[in-house]
Amino acid sequence: MEFAVPVVGGINIDIGGRPFAPLIGKDSNPGSVTISFGGVGRNIAHNMSLLGIRTCLLTALGDDIFTQRIDDSCRAAGIDISRAIKIQGGVSSVYLYINDSSGDMSLAIADMEICDRITPEYLADHLQFLNKAPLVMVDTNIPELSISWLTEHCSRPIFADCVSTKKAEKLRCSLGKIHTLKANRLEAELLSGIPIKDEDSLQAAARNLLGTGLQRVFISLGPDGVLAYDGREMLRETCCPAQVKNAGGAGDAFMAALALCFLKGLSLAETCRCASAAASIATESEETINPAMSAEAVRKRAELMPAARNISIS
Repeated sequence: MEFAVPVVGGINIDIGGRPFAPLIGKDSNPGSVTISFGGVGRNIAHNMSLLGIRTCLLTALGDDIFTQRIDDSCRAAGIDISRAIKIQGGVSSVYLYINDSSGDMSLAIADMEICDRITPEYLADHLQFLNKAPLVMVDTNIPELSISWLTEHCSRPIFADCVSTKKAEKLRCSLGKIHTLKANRLEAELLSGIPIKDEDSLQAAARNLLGTGLQRVFISLGPDGVLAYDGREMLRETCCPAQVKNAGGAGDAFMAALALCFLKGLSLAETCRCASAAASIATESEETINPAMSAEAVRKRAELMPAARNISIS
C-alpha cells in the first residue's frame, strides 16, 4: 500500500514481575522480570504493519535509557516514528506491574505523563499528512483536548479505541465526529448511558451511540462475541474459537483489522468476521503481538466463522 495510515497514541515500556512462589507483601520476592514494548497506539500500529498496512505512529518519545530501544523496536516492526515528537529530558512512558504467582495482576503503576505532550500544537504540525491519509487511528491515552482538536480539524475518518472506562470519557464530547468506535461492554455503558444487562439493552446502547452522529460502533463482548451497528444494519457475531494463551492483545488486533477492512471496502458483516478472527489470532500467542498475524491468516480464519446474525432494526 502506497499510503501510510497514522496512529495517534502512546508507546509504553512494559516492565513486569512475577514471583516463583505466592507473593509476599512488603518483601523481596524471588521471581522473573520481563521488559517489552506496548501501549495501545503502538500495539495497533504493530498489528497493522503485520496486516500489510504502512503505518506511521504520531506519539511522544522521551530522552532516557529506553528511547533507543523503543526506536529500534518500532523500526523492526515496520512502524514509522519519524514524525514522533522527542521531548528533551522527557521520561518514556512506563507501565510497571507485578503479577502474583498464578499470573494475575496484583499491582501496577502507569507513568504515562509524556502522552500529554501529544498536543493540538504538535498535531497541527502534521495536519496536512493526517488529511492525506485514508483514515486516522487514535487511542485515548492522548489528552482530551487533542482528541477534540483532531475531530474538529482532521477531514479523514477517525477510528477511536476507548482503551479503558476512565479514558473513554475523553471521547464523550467528540463522539459525533468520530467515524468508528470500538468499545467493550463497560465502555459502551459509560458512553451510551445505558446499563447493558441483556440483548435489548445492548442494542439500545448501540443505537444511542449512533444517535450522537457516530457512523459505526463495535461493542466487544469478550467470549460472547461482538455487536456491530452502522445505522443500516445491526449484527451479532459469535466469538471466534481460539487456543487462548494471552487475551491482552485481542482488542488491539481487532482495531487493526477494522482499518484493513475499511481500506478494502468490506461490508459490515465481513468486517465483523475479520476483526473477530484477528482478535482470536492475537490471543494464541504468549506475546501481546502474535508474530503469526497476517492478512492471509485473518482471511483463512474468517472463512471458517459462521455468518453474523442480522438483527432487525425496523
